[in-house]
Amino acid sequence: MTRCNWYKNSWLVSISAVAILAGQTASAGSTYTNPLLPGGPDPWITQVDGVYYYMHTLGNRIALWRTDNIANLAKATPVVVWTAPKEGPNAHSIWAPELHRLDGKWFLYYSATASGFTDDKHRAVFVLENDSADPMNTDWVDRGRINTARPGIDGSVFTHGGKRYFVYSPYTETDTSLAIAEMKNPWTLTGPENVIARPDQPWEQQGGRKIVEGPEFLPGPKGDLFLTYSASACWSDGYSLGLLHAAPGADPLDPAAWTKSPQPVLKSANGVYATGHNGFFMSPDGKEHWIIYHANSGPGMKCTAKRAPHIQRFEWTEKGWPNFGEPVAEGVPLPVPSGTR
Repeated sequence: MTRCNWYKNSWLVSISAVAILAGQTASAGSTYTNPLLPGGPDPWITQVDGVYYYMHTLGNRIALWRTDNIANLAKATPVVVWTAPKEGPNAHSIWAPELHRLDGKWFLYYSATASGFTDDKHRAVFVLENDSADPMNTDWVDRGRINTARPGIDGSVFTHGGKRYFVYSPYTETDTSLAIAEMKNPWTLTGPENVIARPDQPWEQQGGRKIVEGPEFLPGPKGDLFLTYSASACWSDGYSLGLLHAAPGADPLDPAAWTKSPQPVLKSANGVYATGHNGFFMSPDGKEHWIIYHANSGPGMKCTAKRAPHIQRFEWTEKGWPNFGEPVAEGVPLPVPSGTR
């Protein structure tokens, strides 16, 4: 669970650019400020047809928030769609839920720990399925544990080149790594599972552990493949986002296809600390790319439920690479995603 530049000219958004973005005039209800909620570790947003579905780690259950204006998320009433059983392989430590629309159905991926255990060896990724048009109902079918080769957490899925892939953070000799495998269906892996990244950089080893986790796929506008991930222990202020890149036409299953950013691509700045466990979503009109991540509002806050969800728009460089810039300071009014009702 996630708890707790490249080169400067290519990756950092200037303070003046942030000021211009923040200073845009807007009518009431058309701006938002970070954080979206007082707390919400491991946040996730899925936007479908102008509706936002939001979730975060709750520990013993999975709930969904729904709103058509992300500025009003705090006013939305969460609905518990699934509660962990008292016993079994997915009985507690329900972490990092993700909602995906696949093959005309909804799927919820989440990390969980077996009853009677608190160690890493008994953690795994599980999936729920719902064939309803509305994911807010409680008609979820338990598809069980994803058949990963190792214990692990933070599973996510993506489709590329007509194939579907699963990425997650398995426990390895370096605390955690990042691994990928092809999927036979939304709950079953097929073929080899390959480790594509290990925490071999100093900025991935802050807080006393060597950790890379929370991988998230991001397709580039020129055919490149990107995977963001969270680096270091979540209780460290050095918790940050790294980036993997695979060139157009590369085989995602080939570890040699992936190269790693030499420095974090989103890290503590502007009074926002321990940026990590992100996701991506599009604006309702499909014109803007957005990132969601959790962060702390001060140093030394470690890995608690006070980690709160932040969102901000990001751009692409001329090369076709994502430029996340710096985290926008809390309380700064920003325009809501374009096309918001």
